[in-house]
Amino acid sequence: MDRATIEPAIRMVLTEIHSKLNDGADRQGRGSLRVGGSVVEGVAVSMDIEQLIYEVGRLQDAASLLNRLSRQ
Repeated sequence: MDRATIEPAIRMVLTEIHSKLNDGADRQGRGSLRVGGSVVEGVAVSMDIEQLIYEVGRLQDAASLLNRLSRQ
């Protein structure tokens, strides 16, 4: 596939990763304020960002695949 065609898609995926990671950092920051050392609350905060972590992983897979296709 043509690199010029795929590159904008890769940029969009990377932008979305950046956005989701910032959102996760914001959630983590707010959550850490309420945790105050409680393990139960810490696990709850971790679970709040679990879906974001999964989505970012899949987006990274997509960016990697697009990059490999552009080199073939």
